[in-house]
Amino acid sequence: MNSTAPTTTFGRDTFLSLLVDEGITHLFGNPGTTELPIMHALRDHTSLTYVLGLQESVVIAMADGFCRASGKLTACNVHVAPGLGNALGAIYNANLSGSPLIITAGQQEQGHGLMEPLLYGPLVDMARPLVKWATEITRIEDVPRILRRAAKIAMASPTGPVFLSLPGDILNTSTALDLGQRTRVDALTLPSDKSLRHLSERILAAKQPVLLAGTEIVTSDALHEAAELAEVLGAPVYQQTVPHGAHFFSEHPAFKGALTRIQDQVRSTLSPYDLMICIGSDVLQMSVWSETDPLPLDLPIVQIGLRDWEMGKNYPAEIALRSDIKETLQKL
Repeated sequence: MNSTAPTTTFGRDTFLSLLVDEGITHLFGNPGTTELPIMHALRDHTSLTYVLGLQESVVIAMADGFCRASGKLTACNVHVAPGLGNALGAIYNANLSGSPLIITAGQQEQGHGLMEPLLYGPLVDMARPLVKWATEITRIEDVPRILRRAAKIAMASPTGPVFLSLPGDILNTSTALDLGQRTRVDALTLPSDKSLRHLSERILAAKQPVLLAGTEIVTSDALHEAAELAEVLGAPVYQQTVPHGAHFFSEHPAFKGALTRIQDQVRSTLSPYDLMICIGSDVLQMSVWSETDPLPLDLPIVQIGLRDWEMGKNYPAEIALRSDIKETLQKL
């Protein structure tokens, strides 16, 4: 959408218009009284499909699943503090899988919270630990800027959910607004030629490499490139210990299944190899403590992906390339 002269509109209509312009086709929700303005405005936004859930964890889970399957930015709306509380476990999962969701919750009218009305709570503080960004809209004039920022942050690699608190008075207020334009950050990055040569030489020097497949293979649409690498190297492929879906072709002859989260088993499984190539994956995330470390002492690691937080987090990486999986594997 190109920036045009401001037009007078209600906050509720501005909110939905911005969702549509950001490419969102489905809004998942479980509405209550604070969300009624959105339900009222949906009549005038027929290109947006509303999907009703009867409990907030289900709402977020449906949106998460739709987002993973479609690869699209997706929106969901829950009901005030108890509804957001119900949703937190599912938001945790969406954050773990990197699903770009715009999660909103209706909030009591500004100033009314001082009276501690029923179902009121600090929504932003509740959501903040589980999302990339969380804020409350306190002026109708800020609705376009905040929605645009939320969509940009959710879709910027590494992708993930964001949260917005929507006070009722913002939704029911009207003013002249310029909706602005959307922004997308291009993350199709490549390592330098020098780094790629270094990586190639290191991989070719390994006699028994093993590939660890992660969620970024799917989000980068690099399943075929990952399979080709396995074939060229004649290397087995394991899925990361905490899979968020299918990260490799399950019927490919190189695929050995997912590593378990039992340290002794993982250490035994990886002991024959002399290089672990982590492709957009977590590195041996476990569940319960064990005296045994899952990584064999003499197994070096190389990592490729966009989540630099995961690189060298628990185990040092000989080579760590922050780059797009598909672009890097094609060049490799």
